[in-house]
Amino acid sequence: MQWLKELINWLCQPAILFSLVAASLLVAVRLPGLWTRRAATIGGALFLAFYAWSMTDPNFWLIIAKPDNVPISGMMVFVLFFLWLAMWQAWDNDKRIAAGQEPAEGGGGKDRILVWPDLVYTEMLCLILCTVLLVVWSILLKAPIEEAANPSKSPNPSKAPWYFLGLQEMLVYFDPWLAGVVFPGLIIVGLMAIPYLDYNKKGNGYFTFKERRWEITTYLFGFVVLWVVLIVYGTLLRGPNWNFFGPYEYWDVHKLEPLVNVNLSELIYVKGLGTGLPAFWLWREMWGILIVLAYFGVLPPLLARRGPGKRFFENMGFVRYNTLMFLMLCMVALPIKMYLRWIVNLKYIVAIPEFFFNI
Repeated sequence: MQWLKELINWLCQPAILFSLVAASLLVAVRLPGLWTRRAATIGGALFLAFYAWSMTDPNFWLIIAKPDNVPISGMMVFVLFFLWLAMWQAWDNDKRIAAGQEPAEGGGGKDRILVWPDLVYTEMLCLILCTVLLVVWSILLKAPIEEAANPSKSPNPSKAPWYFLGLQEMLVYFDPWLAGVVFPGLIIVGLMAIPYLDYNKKGNGYFTFKERRWEITTYLFGFVVLWVVLIVYGTLLRGPNWNFFGPYEYWDVHKLEPLVNVNLSELIYVKGLGTGLPAFWLWREMWGILIVLAYFGVLPPLLARRGPGKRFFENMGFVRYNTLMFLMLCMVALPIKMYLRWIVNLKYIVAIPEFFFNI
């Protein structure tokens, strides 16, 4: 089965894997047949069988069996399970609504339970089971406590805790002020702004997909593709020297990849026009500055003139629409920058080291 492992290693190249996950998710949420119990049983069995087979590979086992990486396996299973559960309930309710029935959550009190004693007892049992699980986990799996910090011996690769690996992956494509301050802040602000930006009153209190296609698709793209996938990248695919490795590839510390990343100004002046870079930073970076200004200043009014953007503008008004578009464009900027790095080795669109300002 070596050919299969080599194929999977090839498919796990960052640009290919990211495209496959994004395309598969955006298509799958629109196919109700993929979210039935039978499909989930077959898909879950195939996933677990494939995961168990992968563990027979020594290189995969070395990565997945690390104490720091064990939570990732659980995270992948839980994300897939709860994604299926939510989508199954959503499509089930859509069938009910199409047939003129109430959603499953609005059954007139027939399927409801009381907080006391039903919910309290259920939560107490979950508390006991989780406590037992954590105790057994702590006994069987040694904590990844290493020696005291030694400046002469740095880990390779040096990684953040698994729940910060998505943020660490963002630092590869953006400056720390963007990836570590601005974008996390926009994520928090965006989550707080959702109730004030969302004009669609359908789907409140019950699962549905047909009535909230755009909202659910956008959320899944932001959470699953732009966060969970980045955590998987940082955990399973980022090896020594922060190079990409396939899941069945040995993490060779001697693997070196040439640093050929260039800025947009270098692509335009040096490679495109065959001249040197202008000395003055404004002339040097004016093309990147114009692209960024057009991205945030020209795209929103253009999108508001036709298609879904026109509907959003009419329903949301000027302020809410532009706030939404700014948050959306910031979110889309991450995959754009990732593809530019992977395909054309672009480092910065705007690089002004004179003012420590890079985009």
